[in-house]
Amino acid sequence: MNNKTRIRWITRTAILIALLVVVQAATTPLGMTIVTGSAVNMLLIISVMIGGLASGLTVSALSPILAKLVGIGPFWSLIPFIVIGNAALVLLWHYIANRNMGATYIAPIAALVLASGAKFLVLYLGIVQIAVPLLLSLSAQQAAAVSGMFSVSQLMTALLGGALANALLSALKKAVNR
Repeated sequence: MNNKTRIRWITRTAILIALLVVVQAATTPLGMTIVTGSAVNMLLIISVMIGGLASGLTVSALSPILAKLVGIGPFWSLIPFIVIGNAALVLLWHYIANRNMGATYIAPIAALVLASGAKFLVLYLGIVQIAVPLLLSLSAQQAAAVSGMFSVSQLMTALLGGALANALLSALKKAVNR
């Protein structure tokens, strides 16, 4: 990687991370996980599709850590599961959406469905089935609330965020490649 390419990668990744933190900070007070989660997933997908796999994985790993550091993130013990869920989303988007599968809409739709399902499964199994019952000491009400945040709502926010990313990606790629 030459210096110009490296600087471009660092700049894009830094902008995407900053945008992600701003979006999280701006939408979390609304108390609507569907809005925050969809926006975060959209930015994770945009980061991998515009910045490449390394950028997408960097943004996906730093997202929950930075959210926690600015006071809007989950319990520290949940962050590894969220990082793995984000990475699953980003990896599948990268490897599926960049394939030629015939009609131009097939790969993005396949990425949308498979990556969203994978993120949901990682978070559900990791957090609801492992972390909440085994790692966290929560009251029944708290456990239900945390489990609810990492259940079907994660599938919905990944699908919504992916649909938004699909709608924006063509225009964003043109703007970035100018």
